[in-house]
Amino acid sequence: MKNFVCILVLSALTFSANAQDSFKCPDDFGFYPHTRSCDKYWKCDNNVAELKTCGNGLAFDASDPKYLTENCDYIHNVECGDRADLEPPISTTHCERLYGIFADEAKCDVFWNCWNGEASRYQCSPGLAYDRESRVCMWADQVPECKNEEVAGGFNCPANGEVSNTGSFSRHAHPDDCRKYYICLEGKPRQAREYGCPIGTVFKIGDADGTGNCEDPEDVPGCEDYYGDLDLKSIRKSELLAGLQSSGASRSTNPAPKKSAPRPAPASRNTPESSN
Repeated sequence: MKNFVCILVLSALTFSANAQDSFKCPDDFGFYPHTRSCDKYWKCDNNVAELKTCGNGLAFDASDPKYLTENCDYIHNVECGDRADLEPPISTTHCERLYGIFADEAKCDVFWNCWNGEASRYQCSPGLAYDRESRVCMWADQVPECKNEEVAGGFNCPANGEVSNTGSFSRHAHPDDCRKYYICLEGKPRQAREYGCPIGTVFKIGDADGTGNCEDPEDVPGCEDYYGDLDLKSIRKSELLAGLQSSGASRSTNPAPKKSAPRPAPASRNTPESSN
């Protein structure tokens, strides 16, 4: 009886495989999804079917209702539905599969774009980390697996209650760059978001703890020469014109200052220092 059941199971599997191998083209030409595999599809040419397989890490996009599009895309971009089967992964350095976008195992603000096993390194902007689920760069405090010291240079926000005269957030000067500063959100200790002042300005520490604004370098002792010999008036004029032309749209990257010096510590109190 047991042997009879095994024979029935094997017969069913053989019938299912043969059904796929004997795929009948619905039309003379087209590209049709495999019923079980998300990374396989049928190519029909002159009513002859050929089984094709996408690159390792890609899946067949069957969203074209006319079946005239041959498109393999990243697996996470394809609705596989019941086509759950995939070829076994083929991995290389930094690549779980030959094609795809993968997080770095050591640094949460780094991710890798893999194409045919070749990995290209990308890094999120300061204060951001790569979110594995949404596959975009987000604030580091919104990425559970990310530690703040990995993306904020070791800067830690003050504990709740340590900073007075603040509301829902506080501002803190970057210890090494006059133009940068951190914002700490209330109730989220150790989670610092890094920001930068507009071109031509630097961050000036406020009179009260956790406050400050972006001001002209000449008004911030120790940061007067932050931009070196750059013509700030011309830069601001071009920025204004670009803003008017784009009506608030994002603009190209601003020119970097010619020299940058560590921010001087104020005499009245200690500023946060980065830890190595």
